[in-house]
Amino acid sequence: MTIAEAQQQVDEWIKTIGVKYFSELTNMAILTEETGELARHIARMYGEQSYKKGHEPAEDQKKLVLADEMADVLWVLLCLANQTGVDLTAALESNFEKKTIRDTSRHAGNEKLK
Repeated sequence: MTIAEAQQQVDEWIKTIGVKYFSELTNMAILTEETGELARHIARMYGEQSYKKGHEPAEDQKKLVLADEMADVLWVLLCLANQTGVDLTAALESNFEKKTIRDTSRHAGNEKLK
């Protein structure tokens, strides 16, 4: 699925099953909440944090939880893009160009990355 298709499918889902979009401000708050849930899971999978007793997913479920948390973040971002009229495909293409121009030699010259 392309980004444009994802934007379209989210829009169709919102209008048929979700009834209507939450306000942009509400969706921004939800995006922050979902990002926090993703951060919590990553901190426990890859960092020093531990899961609360009884809340740790089974080992074979951890990647599925990670993927689901990422998808939650992407979903709300797609909602915000739709609501604000942002074409995420064009925005990402533009962002690649910006980063390429800005960072052409920046990372290659970074001693911390060698």
